[in-house]
Amino acid sequence: MGMNAIIFQVKPNADAFYRSNILPWSPYLTGTLGKDPGYDPLDFIIKEAHKRNLKLHVWLNPYRVAMDTSKKTIHMLENTPPKAPKSVYSSHPDWIRTAYNLFVLDPGIPAVRAWIEDIVTEIVSNYDIDGIHFDDYFYYESTDSTLNDEKTYLAYGIAFSNKADWRRNNTYLLIQQLSKKIKTLKPHVEFGISPAGVWRNKEDDPRGSDTQAGLQNYDAAYADTRRWVQEELIDYIAPQIYWPLARKVASYDVIAKWWANVVRPTKTRLYIGMALYKVGQYDALEPDWSIEGGVPEIKRQLDLNESIPEIQGSILFRQGFLRDPETQKVVEYIKKRWRKTSDK
Repeated sequence: MGMNAIIFQVKPNADAFYRSNILPWSPYLTGTLGKDPGYDPLDFIIKEAHKRNLKLHVWLNPYRVAMDTSKKTIHMLENTPPKAPKSVYSSHPDWIRTAYNLFVLDPGIPAVRAWIEDIVTEIVSNYDIDGIHFDDYFYYESTDSTLNDEKTYLAYGIAFSNKADWRRNNTYLLIQQLSKKIKTLKPHVEFGISPAGVWRNKEDDPRGSDTQAGLQNYDAAYADTRRWVQEELIDYIAPQIYWPLARKVASYDVIAKWWANVVRPTKTRLYIGMALYKVGQYDALEPDWSIEGGVPEIKRQLDLNESIPEIQGSILFRQGFLRDPETQKVVEYIKKRWRKTSDK
């Protein structure tokens, strides 16, 4: 298709798609947490990607432990096979919280950051990867399931007048630590973040974008991604701009241009995360995804990306949708477009 990189998820929760001394094997591989699949998926995909001149970035979710809090899940987390590393749920129960009806780690605990750093160190040291990639999961809550970190705040947040700033500092410290560690181990390995598209709305912060997004990563995820770019803690940022150009409350072009302005004075590269998963799906608020199979909308987005010098790439979310019947017109269009580009 003319692509040049793959972002492969290796740590969906507190589990692994690679041979780890810290994390148990992911149940997504065999159906059982900690069961050895008999091969190393990460090693395999690195070799296959590099054979095809594709870069291979690994995608980790730093804080998520499990996708639900059911008794079945608890039993699984407490009963990994004897030869497998224990789940962090069992080995460090004092780190575990619930939020968004999931089991998560408390980002405010310094030992949690150190544990995540150990995981990143293990991967970077042992595998010939081209990058480490995080998405938008930092603090992640819902109105009916918030993170109870009051005791952690009382223990570690004495220097902050409010919990929100303390939380943002916790995510900042994680990114800062990992940035330094990765560059110390292997300077050529990139470190990138793909946050929610909107940092902050202009009505809440004059530095923000002219949007009315419901979720702002500064306030909801407690991730000051703009600061990370400005301080060049990350090699690239790939905001998830999952709206069409015509969506007035969060227009693709408004957000893309805002991020271009943010990265312009820095060395941080800008890629755009695009919503392949919406293509072909009818939405009354976003009808452009289904008009003519979504091709005109994707063309407009790619045209815009290529017209802005600061935008150095486009990322499609995600691979599975390349085979969906609803996306095939767009897939064929992208194949032709990107093959022409790669042949130049």
